[in-house]
Amino acid sequence: MNDKAASFNALHRHGFVRVGACTPHATAGDPAANAQAIIALAEQGHDAGADLLVYPELCLSSYAIDDLHLQDALCDTTEAALADVVRASISLTPVLLVGAALRRNGRLYNCAVAVARGCILGVVPKSYLPNYREYYEKRWFAPGIGLTGLTIEIAGQTAAFGTDLIFAASDLPHFVFHAEICEDFWAPAPPSTMGALAGALILCNLSASNVTIGKAREREMLCRSQSARAVAAYVYSAAGPGESTTDLSWDGQGMVHELGDLMVQSERFDLANEIVLTDVDCDRIRLERMRMGTFNENAAAAGHPEQRFRRIAFEHQPDFADKGLIRPIRRFPFVPNDAERLNDDCYEAFNIQVEGLRKRIVASGVKRLVIGVSGGLDSTHALIVAAKAFDRMNRPRSEILAYTMPGFATSDATRDNAWALMKALGVSGDELDIRPAATQMLHDIGHPFAEGEPVHDVTFENVQAGLRTDYLFRLANQHEGFVLGTGDLSELALGWCTYGVGDQMSHYAINAGVPKTLIQYLIRWSIATGQFDPETDAILDAILHTEISPELVPAGADGAIQSTEQRIGPYELNDFFAHHIIRYGQRPSKVAFLAWHAWRDANAGLWPIDFPEEGRHAYTLPTIAQWLEKFLWRFFQTSQFKRSAIPNGPKVSPGGALSPRGDWRAPSDGTARAWVEELRAALPDYL
Repeated sequence: MNDKAASFNALHRHGFVRVGACTPHATAGDPAANAQAIIALAEQGHDAGADLLVYPELCLSSYAIDDLHLQDALCDTTEAALADVVRASISLTPVLLVGAALRRNGRLYNCAVAVARGCILGVVPKSYLPNYREYYEKRWFAPGIGLTGLTIEIAGQTAAFGTDLIFAASDLPHFVFHAEICEDFWAPAPPSTMGALAGALILCNLSASNVTIGKAREREMLCRSQSARAVAAYVYSAAGPGESTTDLSWDGQGMVHELGDLMVQSERFDLANEIVLTDVDCDRIRLERMRMGTFNENAAAAGHPEQRFRRIAFEHQPDFADKGLIRPIRRFPFVPNDAERLNDDCYEAFNIQVEGLRKRIVASGVKRLVIGVSGGLDSTHALIVAAKAFDRMNRPRSEILAYTMPGFATSDATRDNAWALMKALGVSGDELDIRPAATQMLHDIGHPFAEGEPVHDVTFENVQAGLRTDYLFRLANQHEGFVLGTGDLSELALGWCTYGVGDQMSHYAINAGVPKTLIQYLIRWSIATGQFDPETDAILDAILHTEISPELVPAGADGAIQSTEQRIGPYELNDFFAHHIIRYGQRPSKVAFLAWHAWRDANAGLWPIDFPEEGRHAYTLPTIAQWLEKFLWRFFQTSQFKRSAIPNGPKVSPGGALSPRGDWRAPSDGTARAWVEELRAALPDYL
């Protein structure tokens, strides 16, 4: 990889921070041995390019040593061991969050100590001390509640002390973290909530947390919910092997969540020193807070906590070399890669559409539904949704008036599939050949095709698309019905639809909130869950294996049909681009970076469940960059006017929708310049 490519792939340039949850093998009551285990993992994290390592609660002394915490000999040894860790950190890149019992002003505190490059950045005492069931922490420790603005003398240094600390890298703006300890996040109002409202993007928990049946699930739930509610990353590390098992046992659960998503977790009950690493997307977190007004209003309601916190600055000296990416990336971000979630999400998506359509039919009072059926994915999905909506209303499917409208390039395969589907579903099917009317219109406007010339330009295409929609609207008038739109979210993002009297318009756009990649899985889900009879399932499967084409231009001399994806790019890439740009507002260069890591080889990224092996392939960075540039032009500059006038349709995916009354508002006369230039500046060799 050349220097430019290495620079482009540097994690820190794209807002990532590499964090790790550490589980050192403990030695009960032996701080010197524990310090060596801590240092060993710190060195391992350094070699792996980590920026922040989080260790368990009281990991220097061990947690379950009871009254030994109050012995001066052990306290002295703990402080000496901390000094060893501080000295070892001089040559190490990661910031270390280490648990230690420290004396201050005649009291002993259960603390998180932030250490970086030979310096103690600050010490955070535990706020809430459990003193119920198996816990007796108030017997040994003083609570940190209300301790702010203080300092502590420790390991030959004076460091900030208190629960009012946030740590921020001065040379890496997105590297901002907060620390709390174990019981703190079991509280109704965890300290990390205030830390997040004060600006911390990464929340850390140093925990001991003995294990009992079901407790791992409880911890995971708390971490997941706190990362979602606080709009943050949450790094959790629990004590593991080596802790005293006099009355308790330990599993060493380590995990990292980001905005409610589990990024990585450790192997529980592992006897080895363990560290689990992932790259946290701080840009994603920051952008989510920017668009979520409630987050900032909550900060105002809390009295703007940033005014009460001390922001401890440190120079991180980030490594801008290419370190690869340690992070799960879904190739199909609109499609879950977990089998259970995929089934649940498809069930929800399908029923959101069915219920949306049912309500619209009831509210409008129409007697019939009119839909064009091409034998392609979108109209197929819209038709099966319509069939289920009529079933739910106990109305005969014969009230669905479905029309196949062959044009100049309609293939026998798609026409046959359309007819087979209409018959299998029991809807009222009919055929309208649009070629005579299209020929007449082309003749009336003086188009050369009407005179026998093989001119297949955009006018030739749109005459057909427009006539189909025109027929459907007039048929709806004639039969007291309304037109069900079939175009999907992917086509709206790309402007791949004919404006006005074309497939951009309908009375209700049932697929407008569903991207192409998800539609494929919704049809697969319909088959897998037996929504229809076996005959219908066989037809649906055949449609899934048909190449995506508008079938507006006749096949060439070589027999090759018009390919949508050759014209506008692979839908799997376009949906990837759309998700990260529409939902999160990521820079194009970062979208390219993520896409390259997801698609650079056939085994990269996370594939959806049951994705066919023969469909696994790869895209190079130049290919990704070129299709992304085309996406940016189409999305930001040439197609917003179509989205500004789209009909009603239900939002389906949390990844975003494009209705001007919903998720997306943008000027119809905007420009793509800022986005395109940002991408070109990052990848000048490819564009």
